[in-house]
Amino acid sequence: MEWGNYSMYADFVLLGLFSNTHFPWLLFVLIFLVFVISIASNTIMIILIHMDSHLHTPMYFLLSQLSIMDILYISTIVPKMLVDQMVGQRAISFAGCTAQHFLYLTLAGAEFFLLGLMSYDRYVAICNPLRYPVLMSRKICLLIVVAAWLGGSIDGFLLTPVTMQFPFCASREINHFFCEVPALLKLSCVDTSAYETAMYVCCIMMLLIPFSVISASYTRILLTVYRMSEAEGRRKAVATCSSHMVVVSLFYGAAMYTYVLPHSYHTPEQDKAVSAFYTILTPLLNPLIYSLRNKDVTGALQKALGRCLSPGR
Repeated sequence: MEWGNYSMYADFVLLGLFSNTHFPWLLFVLIFLVFVISIASNTIMIILIHMDSHLHTPMYFLLSQLSIMDILYISTIVPKMLVDQMVGQRAISFAGCTAQHFLYLTLAGAEFFLLGLMSYDRYVAICNPLRYPVLMSRKICLLIVVAAWLGGSIDGFLLTPVTMQFPFCASREINHFFCEVPALLKLSCVDTSAYETAMYVCCIMMLLIPFSVISASYTRILLTVYRMSEAEGRRKAVATCSSHMVVVSLFYGAAMYTYVLPHSYHTPEQDKAVSAFYTILTPLLNPLIYSLRNKDVTGALQKALGRCLSPGR
C-alpha cells in the first residue's frame, strides 16, 4: 500500500525544454520575452476594447475573451517552467501537476469552442448584416462565451480525474515541459489503451464540432463574398475572415498533430516542439494577427497613444 501510494502521489520531474539544447539560457531569454510580450499585447487588446467605443461590438467582445483565455493559458505553463530553470529544480507535486493538467485542458478546450463560435459571428456579419444586431445581441454573445467556457470545463473535469487516477509505477520523469496527457500516460504501469481510445474519440469530437461550424460558416461567407459587387466590401470581408482563419489553422493544426495523429508518427522531441508552438507562441500570435490586420484596432491604439503622449495630459 505504501508503495502504491508513493507511485500515485509522489512528485513528478519535468524534463522541460532546456535539457536538450546547447544554449539553454538563450532559449530561456527568448521564452521570457515571448511571455512578457504575450501578456502585454493581450492586456493591451483587452484595455483597448474596453476603452474605445468603436470596438464595443460582438466581434471585439469575443476577441477580448480570447485574449483573457490566452493570458491564463500561457500563465498556466510558462512561469513554472522559467522559475524551475532559474532555481535549478524540475519537480512538480502531484497536486500541482493535476491543477496544471486541469487548467490546460479547460483553457485549450474553451479556446477551441470560442474560435469555432467566432466564425458564426463572421458569418452573420457578412451574410446577414441587416439581422446582425438581433442575431449577435449582447445576450447571444454572453451565451457564446458561457458555452465556450462550459465546454472547456467539461473537458477538464472529465479527463483530469481519469488521467491522474492511473498508478504511475514507471519513472517519475515526464519527458515534457508541462503535465500534458500523452506524456503522463507513458508513465503508467497499467494498460491505458482503452482510455487513450476514448480520449482520441473525445478529441475528435472537440475538434470536429467547432471545425464543422467553421467550415459551414466560411463556405457561406466565401459564396457571399464571391457575389459581392463592391471591391472595398470584398476586401474588408476577406481581411477580417483571413485573420480568424490564420489563428484557427495554427491552433487546430497543432492540436490535431498532438492528439489525433498516431504516436508512432511523432517523437517526444517533436511533441515538445509542437506543444511549445500552441502553448507559448499562439497566445503571442493571436493579438498580433488580429491587430496588425485590423484598422479598427490599430486606429484605437494610435488614439490611445496620442492621448498618453499629448502634452496636455
